[in-house]
Amino acid sequence: MADEPLVLGIETSCDETGVGVVRGTTLLADAIASSVDEHARFGGVVPEVASRAHLEAMVPTIQRALKDAGVSARDLDGIAVTAGPGLAGALLVGVSAAKAYAYALGKPLYGVNHLASHICVDQLEHGPLPEPTMALLVSGGHSSLLLSTDITSDVRPMGATIDDAAGEAFDKIARVLNLGFPGGPVIDRYAKEGDPAAIAFPRGLTGPRDPAFDFSFSGLKTSVARWIEAKRAAGEEVPVRDVAASFQEAVVDVLTRKAVRACKEQGVDHLMIGGGVAANSRLRVLAQERCEAAGIRLRVPRPKLCTDNGAMVAALGAEMVARGRAASDWDLSADSSLPVTDPHVPGRGHSHDHVHEVSKENLYS
Repeated sequence: MADEPLVLGIETSCDETGVGVVRGTTLLADAIASSVDEHARFGGVVPEVASRAHLEAMVPTIQRALKDAGVSARDLDGIAVTAGPGLAGALLVGVSAAKAYAYALGKPLYGVNHLASHICVDQLEHGPLPEPTMALLVSGGHSSLLLSTDITSDVRPMGATIDDAAGEAFDKIARVLNLGFPGGPVIDRYAKEGDPAAIAFPRGLTGPRDPAFDFSFSGLKTSVARWIEAKRAAGEEVPVRDVAASFQEAVVDVLTRKAVRACKEQGVDHLMIGGGVAANSRLRVLAQERCEAAGIRLRVPRPKLCTDNGAMVAALGAEMVARGRAASDWDLSADSSLPVTDPHVPGRGHSHDHVHEVSKENLYS
């Protein structure tokens, strides 16, 4: 246990200030400060508000994570941080903090990919990832099918959304239904009391000539919104629970159908589902049913690990250390469009040879 790398991870890609501490594949702490309430009145995340919230929460959240883990900052073997993709300003806060701590402590810095981190977090729940693993990542900003043969160096995109992400569609439909923000949890709750077959909403990109593994939820979103508008224009009551259930079913039907198909075509017998929408109860049930029917083993982390958090960044950072991957340079910057084919941002092999000792002694003696 003591020989496994001890890594602190910082996640600030959107509205969650997440700091996790991981030793190997064991989660020691997962501290989160959320600014979601500050965005609720706008009906979505406001980048500048998120950045300021990260600035305020960063140091207290890091201190809380270290205290919860029962470790000292000087004991760490590395600092990992989300370098992208995400909101540029929010990412810069996390990257700047990670560089400051790593430099002061004389520890290697690892800039890692947000999407790859969502895959790697499952190691904290179910142990080492099989290689290869198919990953379905669904959140407010992403809907992607990814094939991972090595989570630290080889993640290949199989398909992605061409318009709205699944989580984004949940938020927009919740807004049309006047259910508030964020939309995922509240639609899931209402859907449990509705009929998923009540309304035949469309399934995007499921025709024989459509891209096999890409997603589209913009047409579904528009169809649901128009259905609701027509009901209101006719003076009829909108059956909120049935709309929620039917909309949700259309989303998870497409997600699970394409994920299982990708596993079959690639000969992969493990499917991992991550991202905030992975907390959706219906997605979990339908994915389990379809995976069992196809002979595929399903891995889904507990809901808290599916949403953005520092634990997932620490998990990927620990894997980088364990596999001897190159640390990032001190000039690491945020990349809001960092491709998933770059699980981390390696340095040129010289930046950690000249760490100033004075900072370490003054800050952490």
